[in-house]
Amino acid sequence: MGSETKVYTLEEVAPHNNAKDCWLVINGKVYDVTKFLDDHPGGDEVLLAATGKDATDDFEDVGHSSSAQAMLDEYYVGAIDSATIPTKKQYTPPNQPHYNQDKTSEFVIKLLQFLVPLIILSVAVGIRFYTKQSA
Repeated sequence: MGSETKVYTLEEVAPHNNAKDCWLVINGKVYDVTKFLDDHPGGDEVLLAATGKDATDDFEDVGHSSSAQAMLDEYYVGAIDSATIPTKKQYTPPNQPHYNQDKTSEFVIKLLQFLVPLIILSVAVGIRFYTKQSA
């Protein structure tokens, strides 16, 4: 690696995004993993999907072994200019008004949950009583 390390921009790395020429950016370093595509246990699609961006999170989320991390050294081609990597935007949910149910409607709902089954039961008993007397 030394002082002759080539520094690439993300724009220079991005075109290397196919099965014949596949480069990844992981932990600020650029790797040419083209020769490894066929041997990758997760398949080449996983690697190809990580091209053109900072793939550090993709690489670390999988939980690669220390031997897999050591393998990266043989595919190293240079460093990435960190200024060319877009900053990650943190998701913030849109502001929504809080649903504030008033106490009266809460009481009405609880009352209905009690009364509706009671009314249904009363009607069923009344029908049963009426039909027994008619017969």
